[in-house]
Amino acid sequence: MPPLRLGVSLQPRWPLDDGAGALRAARRAEDLGFDHVAVGNRLLDSGFGLDTDPLVLLAAVAGATTRLRLLTSVLVAPYYPALVLANQAATLDVVSGGRLVLGVGTGWNPDEFAAVGVPARERGARTDDHLAAARALWTRRPADFDGPFTTLRAARLGVPPVTAGGPPVWVGGHSDAALRRALRFGDGWYGTGVDAAGITDVRRRLRGLAGTADADRLTLATAAFLTPPGLPAAVTAPGRPLGGAAPTAAGVAADLTRLAEAGVTACTLWLPVAAEHVEEAMEWIATEVVPRLA
Repeated sequence: MPPLRLGVSLQPRWPLDDGAGALRAARRAEDLGFDHVAVGNRLLDSGFGLDTDPLVLLAAVAGATTRLRLLTSVLVAPYYPALVLANQAATLDVVSGGRLVLGVGTGWNPDEFAAVGVPARERGARTDDHLAAARALWTRRPADFDGPFTTLRAARLGVPPVTAGGPPVWVGGHSDAALRRALRFGDGWYGTGVDAAGITDVRRRLRGLAGTADADRLTLATAAFLTPPGLPAAVTAPGRPLGGAAPTAAGVAADLTRLAEAGVTACTLWLPVAAEHVEEAMEWIATEVVPRLA
């Protein structure tokens, strides 16, 4: 069983202010040995936490860290024209030294789709189109591409990625359409709030759609909520948090170990605590939970 790589989200309750707090949290995550930090993608105020463009904020994190991987969790691909998406991701891949992991999804918020002028009913088709076009731009110079929403002729991306083939793409979602998308366009599958039994079921479904060899090439990653004991929760975590309602270090480690045994190799921890407790929460995980992992 490969070691489980743990990351932390800079959401849901980190205030942006001048950016110093988020960057300080990222640097502390790196110092504590976490694998990655994650930033979600909201364009309108959600009332839930950090509502920023993930590529912009992660570019700042890249300049403030040296090792930490940078995960978009998740970028809503239909919001970005394919060429813009490909160039922005390639730029962050370059300036971070190849540390970007591009987590993508189709999105859900009807208000945001209306605001950007993209029909919500087209979000799946646009995601497929944009991912295929981005991959063409990352792998071929010049690139030709014909899709329902993107046409390229002898296109040379302004900034070629430093990672061969472009940054790894993790496709989020639990539907059959999302699993097919991960198999067609992704290097990994990215879920939310999935326990070990759920991961086992996802692996079964992936193998049913594509066969064992193609399914097992995918990285399996997930996001999970965790409120360390003794820290006040700022928001209510949806579903069962790691370790249950009254988590202990041993209970959290046991849940994470079960995820790893089911095939998960990366887990992003959402810490729904007040901003002033974020670093304390990370330190508890690093000192109390990680030593208990196999």
